[in-house]
Amino acid sequence: MLKPKTRWKVSNPETGEAERLAGEIGTSTLVAQLLLNRNIRTAEKARRFLNISEESFRDPNLMKGMAEAVDRIKAAVRNHERILVFGDYDADGVSSTAVMVTVLKEIGAFVDYYIPNRFTEGYGPNIPALQKAKENGFSLVVTVDTGIAALEEADAAKEMGLDLIVTDHHQPAPVLPDAFSIINPHQKGCLYPFKDLCGAGVALKVAHALLGREPEHLLDFVVLGTIADLVPLVEENRLLATQGLKALERSDKPGIQALLKVAGIDGRKLSAEDVGFALGPRLNAAGRLDSAEPAVQLLLAEEADEAEKLAKNIDRINRERKALVKDITAEAVDEIEKNYPPEENSVFILAREGWNPGVIGIVASRLINLYSRPVIVMGMDPENGLAKGSARSIEGFDIFENLSECRDLMEAFGGHPMAAGMTVKIENVEDLRARLNEQARQTLSDEDFIPVNQIDLTCKVDDISLELIEELQRLEPFGTANPKPKVLIEDTPVGNMKQIGSDRNHLKFVFKSDAGQLDGIGFQFGHLFDEIASTSMVSAVGELQINEWNGFRKPQLMLEDIAVNHWQLYDCRNGRNLQQRFASLPEDKLLFLAFRRETLEKGEVGEWAHPLICLEEDQIDPIQFEDRYLVLLDLPHDRGHLESLFAERCMPARIYAVFHHQDEHFFTGVPSRAQFKWFYAFLLKRKSFDLKRYSQSLAEAKGWSRETLQFMVDVFSELAFIKVEDEVAFVQENPKKRDLTDSDVYRDRQKQADLENDLCYSSYSSLKQYFGRLDSDLQTLEGAVN
Repeated sequence: MLKPKTRWKVSNPETGEAERLAGEIGTSTLVAQLLLNRNIRTAEKARRFLNISEESFRDPNLMKGMAEAVDRIKAAVRNHERILVFGDYDADGVSSTAVMVTVLKEIGAFVDYYIPNRFTEGYGPNIPALQKAKENGFSLVVTVDTGIAALEEADAAKEMGLDLIVTDHHQPAPVLPDAFSIINPHQKGCLYPFKDLCGAGVALKVAHALLGREPEHLLDFVVLGTIADLVPLVEENRLLATQGLKALERSDKPGIQALLKVAGIDGRKLSAEDVGFALGPRLNAAGRLDSAEPAVQLLLAEEADEAEKLAKNIDRINRERKALVKDITAEAVDEIEKNYPPEENSVFILAREGWNPGVIGIVASRLINLYSRPVIVMGMDPENGLAKGSARSIEGFDIFENLSECRDLMEAFGGHPMAAGMTVKIENVEDLRARLNEQARQTLSDEDFIPVNQIDLTCKVDDISLELIEELQRLEPFGTANPKPKVLIEDTPVGNMKQIGSDRNHLKFVFKSDAGQLDGIGFQFGHLFDEIASTSMVSAVGELQINEWNGFRKPQLMLEDIAVNHWQLYDCRNGRNLQQRFASLPEDKLLFLAFRRETLEKGEVGEWAHPLICLEEDQIDPIQFEDRYLVLLDLPHDRGHLESLFAERCMPARIYAVFHHQDEHFFTGVPSRAQFKWFYAFLLKRKSFDLKRYSQSLAEAKGWSRETLQFMVDVFSELAFIKVEDEVAFVQENPKKRDLTDSDVYRDRQKQADLENDLCYSSYSSLKQYFGRLDSDLQTLEGAVN
């Protein structure tokens, strides 16, 4: 048995519905099932989803506040007023700013932009920045990706004589800012049919309304915010992402070209992953460590040389961000292991002076992946006595709701069920840790600490083909609300399994079926090579892709998790590297068992085999085999001893068969009846035989071993056919007629030879069948009892 590292949640198949939908839209049943999983249930919706490029963008004038905003902006252009675009310091805010600045310049506006500093100003519009804008001659401020919560700031702007247009996508509170105009699809009374645009998407709508046409030339900016901000990639966002990725590939903007180049993804087909993992983090990096202005400058750069310098600087900042995240994560892990062990803490709250508030959210996410526990990481500022933190949570623990129960300990907080931010007085951190841990202990079970893996499809190897994977690619781009499909292959034999990589830390294998096979590769799964027995039936979760190499194309599974759902047998009978092999396994699972005391006395097993039980000395009734890795170090005295051991307990998760033994009865053999007959006749003829002087010569003459000859002497002696005195054998007169099988010595030798044959010298498959019969007998017994 090999347990998966995640909890597998498989979407319930709707076979009939999938077949119906597949027939209507002309796809495979598996693709239709994926569409159903995404709540796309009609043929019309499915066709629109699959053929998204044929769709059109929605009318921006459906947005509440758009007409007033457009009129005011155009009036500002006509009157030569100065317009300030007030953005945000993340990738969405940066790309939103680039969209708005570009379109305002296109229509002839005098425009500049302002991005607040995360560390000195915090999130959103602030009164000092607005005052400075007024002093510098700005009369109109347009926010992008921010402003919907700026109540006091809007009032202050009004008093200053600044007109404020808010464009935002975050959820509004019941009370809205008193602004000249608010454009937010979530606000009450807004008729715009799609609500989940990002900040850059809302800015694009304003650009569309200002230009009176679809601003396709701005899609390369918008796709950055759409994907980086993790908005649902459905409906209009899906169209923005699809068209935007194409626009990124062909963009002639110097800043975009330079950004693609430093990320190493220029000149090729781009995916949502390229934006999410290569471009977005670089745009975010500047604002995480200092000012986000270099990121805006890069996107708006007009000269290639300038863009190249800015891109290299952004890349350098991103490397610094990575190093900082790595260092803080290492410090946090050390803190956990020393002071807050996972077995004693359901929630981790880690706070330290010097931890950068711009990256602690990333660190919290890393710790979630490592420990699968709710995490709050805080940077403490002793000058003001405050700790600012970012929280990340797991399924089953609503971090916002639980923080709400501790609001008396916090100066400010906000968020949603899976993530939150907060400010806490340093003196309250310990109380917050204690209360959240108590709440978690009352809420979470052990299972909740195992991360969930949502699986879309259950497939057989024969279902998977190049054609299927190409069909799945029609669902791209993948992202939030349209994740890359994960498939489950259940209880399938594997072959050609091997460790690859310079450190042998990756696993390569082949799934087998009657009709074909499927390659699989698991990065960082090499350590499982010795934990999957050769005949095991494996279940695996992963993503399907096409492996193209040397002109050949074939399907491949990229492994994410793996399991063996039955007991496994590992053949360790060669006795090589046993200590090293068992040292790599979890000690709490291992159970070493010896049937004979001499196994411990003659070897070094006792130095490393723990916990160790010797059946000649210990009583093991309290110890169960369930979920244990049972190591059978030596041979039992008889078959019944082993079989009764299993009959009284459930099967272990794994059996490691070592079966070390000193004497090899199978190879020395049990003498035949003809050999016994000849030797007895020999003794009858001589009446007595000096074993000490002549047994070696007799054995050599007959081609026997000395041990074989001694064995026959012991059998005859036990049956009272002979009597041995001072190593001389004397034939007894008129002995009672008895069969060889009446001798305990003979029967024990025969049993041991058979036992060695079955357990030590049999093939792996024969040994597996033997333990399989024990498992079958155990299940039959359990069925009868139940």
